[in-house]
Amino acid sequence: MNLSIYAQEAVTSELGKAYEDEKYDLIIAEHSQKVSEYPAKAVYYVAMAYYMKANDNKVLELMDLSIQKDKTDPDTYFIKGMTFNYMGQFGKAIESFNKAIKIDSTNSNYFSGLGDSYVSQKKYEEALSAYKTAIEKDKPIDRPFTMIPQIYTELNQPDKALEAYYISKQTISETSDSYLNALYNIGLYEYLNKKYDKSERAFSELIELTPNDFHTHSKLIQVYYGKKEYDKVKMLKAKLYEAYEHGVLTDPMKEEFCFDQFTWNDKHIYAFERFADKVGELYYKHVFYVTNKESGKTEFTIQTENSPISLEMGGPRYAVGMDRNGIHSTFGFINENFHYDDLKAIVVKILDEKINPSSSSTKGNK
Repeated sequence: MNLSIYAQEAVTSELGKAYEDEKYDLIIAEHSQKVSEYPAKAVYYVAMAYYMKANDNKVLELMDLSIQKDKTDPDTYFIKGMTFNYMGQFGKAIESFNKAIKIDSTNSNYFSGLGDSYVSQKKYEEALSAYKTAIEKDKPIDRPFTMIPQIYTELNQPDKALEAYYISKQTISETSDSYLNALYNIGLYEYLNKKYDKSERAFSELIELTPNDFHTHSKLIQVYYGKKEYDKVKMLKAKLYEAYEHGVLTDPMKEEFCFDQFTWNDKHIYAFERFADKVGELYYKHVFYVTNKESGKTEFTIQTENSPISLEMGGPRYAVGMDRNGIHSTFGFINENFHYDDLKAIVVKILDEKINPSSSSTKGNK
C-alpha cells in the first residue's frame, strides 16, 4: 500500500467526518477513484456514501474491497446484508448478517436486519427469534420492538401481539411514527376485546398527538358507541363534518365514517354515517353493512333513508330500508333525532325477521 500509516489514519478520519456531515456527493467525487490505495475503514466510508445514494451495486463492490483489506469489521457484512435486503436477495442477506453476528453478537442492528430478511421470506418464526434476540442486546434499536407485534399478528396470536404493542409503546421514542402505530393498534385490539376504557386511553392520546388523524376520530367514536356514551361523540363528529366541508378527508372516509360495529349470528355489521345531507332528495344517511365474517364482503345493507315525502306530510324524516338480493324493502319510519339504541334495536329485529316490510320493490338507484 502506497499510503503511510499516518496518511491512512488521516484519510480515514477525513472520510469519517465527511460522512458524518452527510457530504456523500463530495466523498464519491473526490475519493471513489482512490479506494484501492485506502485502508479498509476508509473504503467502508466511501461505500457508505454510495449506500446513502442508493447505488446498491457500487456498495457491494466497495464493501467486498473493504472486506478484502479487513475481514474483522462486522459493519461491512451488516451493510452488505442491508443492501441485499433492498435488492430482494434475502438468502445472501441472511448469510451476510450471520457473518456480522459471528464477529459481534452484541449488536441489536445485526439481529434486526436478520429478522427483516426472514420477514421478507414470510419465515415468521425465524424472524420472531431474530427480533427477540435483538431486543435483548444492550441499547436495542426501535425496529424489533415495532416488528415483534406485527409478527404475532401474522401468526394469528392477537393476545401476544397486544402485549408486544404495549412493550413497544413503553420502549420506543414518543416522537416516532412507530409510537403512533403502537397506540393505534393498542386502541384497536382493546376495542375488539371490548376493553373500552383502555381503548379510549390509547385513541385519545393518539388524537392529542395527531389532531388531524381523522381515522382515529372515527375509531374513538366507535369506542364511545361501545360504551353507550353517546354525548361524547358530538365534538368528534363535528370535527369530522368540518373536515368534510373543507374537503380534507381522503378515502375511505371521503364520503362516510364508521361509528359502530357489532356481530349478529355469523355476520359482522359495520354502521356508517354518510356526511352528505341532500335537502329534498332521497338518500341513505346511516348504513349498516352486513358482512360475511370470513370473506369480509357485504351481503346486504340496512339503512335510514331521507324521505322527502314523509317530511312533506309532517312525518318522520327517515324511512328504515333494506337492500338485499336486488330487492329494496321498507320497514317503517324513524325521527331525525332518534336514539341510537332504538335504531339498532330495529336493525336487529329486521335481521331476526321479527319485523315484516311494509313494502318491497326491485331496487333502483338510491
